[in-house]
Order: sequence, then C-alpha cells, then structure tokens
Amino acid sequence: MLPPRAYQRIRFCWWTCFFYVPHLAASFFVRRTPKVQSFPSGHTSEVERQIRGVNVVAPTEVCRVVTYYGSDKGRGQHNYTTIYSALFWPLRDQPLRIFELGLGTIDPNLPSSMGRYGVPGASLRGWRKLFPHALVFGADIDRDILFEEDRIKTFYCDQRDPVAIRDLWSQPDLQSGVDIIIDDGLHTFEGSTAFLDGSLKYLRPGGVYVIEDIVRDQFERWHQQLETVYSKRFRDHEFAFAEVPNSSNDYDNNLLIIRRPGYPVARMANDSSRGDMRLSRK
Repeated sequence: MLPPRAYQRIRFCWWTCFFYVPHLAASFFVRRTPKVQSFPSGHTSEVERQIRGVNVVAPTEVCRVVTYYGSDKGRGQHNYTTIYSALFWPLRDQPLRIFELGLGTIDPNLPSSMGRYGVPGASLRGWRKLFPHALVFGADIDRDILFEEDRIKTFYCDQRDPVAIRDLWSQPDLQSGVDIIIDDGLHTFEGSTAFLDGSLKYLRPGGVYVIEDIVRDQFERWHQQLETVYSKRFRDHEFAFAEVPNSSNDYDNNLLIIRRPGYPVARMANDSSRGDMRLSRK
C-alpha cells in the first residue's frame, strides 16, 4: 500500500493529465452552466447573476490548487471550485478571514469519513495558498485531526449541538467574524440548518456563506426552508441555490450560497484583521 502522501501526488498527476488538461481543452467547445434559483421566488440575486454564466466544464487555478493539496472540491464528483473561482478569486489579494467546517476525518467510525487516503485539512491549506493575505480557520468533530500551522487554526465543533456552535464562535480568534464560511461537514439537512442558525450572524458584511453537498432528496425541504423561513428572517441577505452540472454526479453536487449585504470584503490597510494576521502567525 502506498503512503497517503505518495498516493496524493500520483492522484494529482493523474488528475492533471486526464482531467485538467482535457477539460480545459474541451471547455472551448463545451459549455455547461449551473441551474440557479434565488429566494424568495421571483427575485434574482446578485449571487445568481454572478454564477449563472460560469462554465463548470472549464477548470481554473482554484481547481488546480485545492486538488494539489488533496481536496475533492474540484475533482471527480465535485466541481465546486469553478463556482468558487467566480465568487472568491477577485478577492485573492484581500486580508480575508476564511472558515471551513469539516476538515475531512479519516476515522471510519465517524460520519462523512473520507477513508484511508483522505487528507484532513486539505481545503484549508488550499485556501491559504490561494489567498496569501488570508487567515484560515476550520473546525471538526474529530479532535484527532485538529491542527495549527502558519495562518491556519482549527477548533472542535459538533455542528448538531447549539452549545458547541456557540463555544466555537466564542473563541478569541473568531470574535471579529469571518468573510467566508463553507459548510463541508455532516451534509444533513438538520446538521446544516443547525450550524447555519448559529453561525450566519458571524459572517461579516459583504461576506459569503456556502453549504456544500446538498443531496437531491433534500431539495424540497431546503426550498421550503429558504422560501418560508430564511428569506423572511434575513430579508436583506441574498440566497441562491445552485445545481452544478457534473457528468459523474447528479445527486449531491449542489450548493446553497448566501451573501450578507454590505461593502465588499476588501478592507483598508489599517483594518484590525491585518493586526490579527500578524499576531496569529507562528
């Protein structure tokens, strides 16, 4: 059996040769775009306008970098990174504060385990590479995979437990909120709504909140929740539900994207987040 690191390198080389390059060439002739629905119904959000024309066949630099670090966000059954390129790439030089729930456990006894060849923390390291001035935070229910590196810090959280969610956001490093939140955790309706209910208020003005891997069986529940609850509770937020075409996956390759109103996440040079960045580096 190959060591995990060697396996990841071989898989990245395979992906580059047999996915990245062919899809890049094909994207000049083939165009597939996400099906996007804004809420409340009849409203077209700015998020919808921003992503509805994205060609999800065309891999991007975001796809390449996160795949190199071992994330599955732009590989095989998921091509979210094409959407993330449109949403986040214009902000790559900003001092963002990025948070992702779900580091990628490899414990077979825990739900959503990635298996032996998973790479805990892969996405966080990808975000750090892509956004050189950002602070990156993460959380997971598996305490054994929590870690801290330059510009990365992780915490324990059970997204099904409101107390654990409150404890997470009470951490000093998270007191000033974040610009991007990505829920790549349990992938259940109950887990995602519990974390959203306890976390959306920590999204800074102009920030984006994304829930990944929404399964097709949950569409009706999500649409009802967005129409009757969230779009009324957060009337000034944008809600866009995106079905992302993928020839390998027509079941759970779907996103909920929420944008909080306000100025873009770009900050002035004297913003306190720059001070936080210096203090948080090892």
